[in-house]
Amino acid sequence: MKFDTPAGDNVIDRQHVVGHPVDRIDGPLKVCGLAPYAYEQNEAAPNAAYGWIVGSAIATGRIRSIDTRDAEAAAGVLAVVTGANAGPLKTSGSNTAALLASSKIEHYDQAVALVVAETLEQARDAARLVHIDYAPARGRYDLAAEREHARAAPRGFGGPSATSAGDFDTAFATAAVKLDEVYTTPDQSHMMMEPHASIAAWEGDQLTLWTANQMIAGSVKDMATTLGIPAEKVRLISPYIGGGFGAKLWIRADAVLAALAARKIGRPVKVAIARPQIANNTVHRPATIQRIRIGADKNGVIDAIAHESWSGDLPGGGPESAAQQTRLLYRGENRMTAHYLAELDLPEGNAMRAPGEAVGLLALEIAMDELAEKLSLDPVELRIRNDVQYDPEKGPSRPFSSRKFVECLRVGAERFHWSRRNPKPGQVRDGRWLIGTGMASAFRNNLVQASAARAIADADGVITIETDMTDIGTGSYTVIAQTAAEVMSVPLDKVRVRLGDSLYPVSAGSGGQWGANSSTSGVYAACMALRSALAQKAGFNTADAEFADGYVVSGNRRVRIGEAAGADGVTVDGKMDFGDLTKKYAQATFGAHFCEVGVDAMTGEVRIRRQSGAFAAGRILNPKSARSQVIGAMTMGVGAALMEELIVDKRFGYFATRDLAEYHVPVHADIPDQDVFFVDELDDKSSPMKAKGVGELGICGAGAAVANAIYNATGIRLRDYPMTVDKLIDKLPRV
Repeated sequence: MKFDTPAGDNVIDRQHVVGHPVDRIDGPLKVCGLAPYAYEQNEAAPNAAYGWIVGSAIATGRIRSIDTRDAEAAAGVLAVVTGANAGPLKTSGSNTAALLASSKIEHYDQAVALVVAETLEQARDAARLVHIDYAPARGRYDLAAEREHARAAPRGFGGPSATSAGDFDTAFATAAVKLDEVYTTPDQSHMMMEPHASIAAWEGDQLTLWTANQMIAGSVKDMATTLGIPAEKVRLISPYIGGGFGAKLWIRADAVLAALAARKIGRPVKVAIARPQIANNTVHRPATIQRIRIGADKNGVIDAIAHESWSGDLPGGGPESAAQQTRLLYRGENRMTAHYLAELDLPEGNAMRAPGEAVGLLALEIAMDELAEKLSLDPVELRIRNDVQYDPEKGPSRPFSSRKFVECLRVGAERFHWSRRNPKPGQVRDGRWLIGTGMASAFRNNLVQASAARAIADADGVITIETDMTDIGTGSYTVIAQTAAEVMSVPLDKVRVRLGDSLYPVSAGSGGQWGANSSTSGVYAACMALRSALAQKAGFNTADAEFADGYVVSGNRRVRIGEAAGADGVTVDGKMDFGDLTKKYAQATFGAHFCEVGVDAMTGEVRIRRQSGAFAAGRILNPKSARSQVIGAMTMGVGAALMEELIVDKRFGYFATRDLAEYHVPVHADIPDQDVFFVDELDDKSSPMKAKGVGELGICGAGAAVANAIYNATGIRLRDYPMTVDKLIDKLPRV
């Protein structure tokens, strides 16, 4: 099925099941511990041995020699896999560095060996007996120091490296009101609950890999490329994932090393990357330095806006596209954006929840707050005055498919009681607490990907959906079941959903907040094909047949779906391919964040007191799971604002904050009840579901609202994240 014209009325519009706050259908399995994650597939892969990764002790240089004899002689050890005995390996296009180093070391904690033993403890202890002689080299570990050597970045998540329209330099030079500031964000880690983990088993030359992975089909290809085997010889299974946030979009060292070890010892091997290894061995969100310049007239109407961002990565890597939202969010006839990339010898930088916008809005939305102050204008009103209903770089020829940004600002402000705010900083007290409120815009591009599914009807009238779509805690099982129930007009308990297996049709996968919208569109296509097949088998004219309450109906005749399916059942595949509507229309999701903080006047401790947001993201397929996604994202925004930071040891080139004791993330005590409101919206140019993504929108701008609230509370304007106590305490007003 091709989606290349706006969606008209269709069966989804009935919203008998879609659009309702249905409980997670996988919830009971998860709370009872019956949903097996990758490392728990013990029945599928019995008698598995355990692998422990040995990571490089240097950040750059080479290995002179590896002596594995003591490790191999240790109790329970079955094998030690190194670059010398692993056989030829390639680096796939999705990985910047090799997942098993040979002689060249590209980053700290890069896997250099895997010790395989009968028990986890034996493998871990023997790993200490692998003796490695290194030849360290001088590395580049400081983004600020390497900034002057940065070059124009290659194309990133946000499209081209640089864009421009009009004459920014002239317009900015002549603007009545100007802002020119620099903002920084640190390296950040995904820190998902489930570590990267895999079990590998071979049957002849056929590899089966149970692994925590967000994008099944792409990872099958990457695994095949890495091992040098045909893709059809790889089966990847990932039915349940304990969080990913982008870190599990691709295969990592656990998957490759498990496969190598299992082939070597002739039995299944399970490998999990230990928590302290994840920060350096896998991927992270790169640090940024961002310069923002805005020129406006005295009424606050922006005429010139520029956003430049510097980030770093390994040679061959890509940028953090922090300026991408600035291309679409606010008006301005004269504009430019640019991304610059410095080569660093730190671990690989790559996608983390809302790559680009999450950190770009941390900077842009402070800048907008500062501009509002220069203009003596309410921050909400400033944003309303600079709304634009078309792509401001391309002009009116490319309108937004739907844009309820102003509605989000107004509804959000009303629900938060923004009008009660004292705009003058440092004026509101509650005992020893300085109280402040702040707001910020939310923006995230709406992306879609081709997605396929298989729909099966059996003699009992049960509809089964099979697709390699994944559920990373986002509720994929549930929204897919809701879609099938809606299209086939059956109760939800008559739908079965099977996910995360490369034997199933290729879906969009989970990433870029395209997962739910794209995958349910693929299910819609498969179910519409199933409707036609069932109607034809029942002897109806497919153009006249309707589906209602578990029946195929045409005229005065009704046939149960199970009866139409017959003893053999009916199986069809369907796929949704998306046309060029994303080129004709700018597509994005919008929102407005509001936050109230308390800052301890004595210590500088920051506490979130209220957090609220209003969001427009097309049809909300399941308000309960969508709200869950948004409050999780808002919580991550608080973490980015106040505590999250991979601190770089610039002497030796590694992230020192490597576990949850040192890399701080918000906990329940840090977050009060959060108010989330979804503005009614249908986007008929996005998909037949008329939905958009929502999982990443909630993090975009949330941290900036916290930062702006801190300024309102204290009068201290911080531009360097995270906004920790040490950056506040010396600047606090006298008590």
